[in-house]
Amino acid sequence: MGSYRGKLDIIADILNVASRSARKTQIMFKANLSYKLLQKYLGEIMEAALIDFEDEKQCYILTAKGEEFLDIYQEYSKSNKHIEKRLDDVRMKKNVLEKLCLGE
Repeated sequence: MGSYRGKLDIIADILNVASRSARKTQIMFKANLSYKLLQKYLGEIMEAALIDFEDEKQCYILTAKGEEFLDIYQEYSKSNKHIEKRLDDVRMKKNVLEKLCLGE
């Protein structure tokens, strides 16, 4: 099964790349995005003031708000993985119980 990235995952990937000062093409390749998706998310992220564009260096940089996002996202991601694992365990046990009821 392939790995699905949601909106928050994509934003976090972009911010991680921008945390090291990056140009648009670097963000696109390192965050594994199409140009169309990159344009969409860059617009949203800029509007939310998570990154800024530095004219002198012609690159995107992370703002303090972007750093805060990444800190909170890291905690969220860790919790989410733990919860998903627990849900998988619960689903597996439910399947076992259902099979036992069917006499399998």
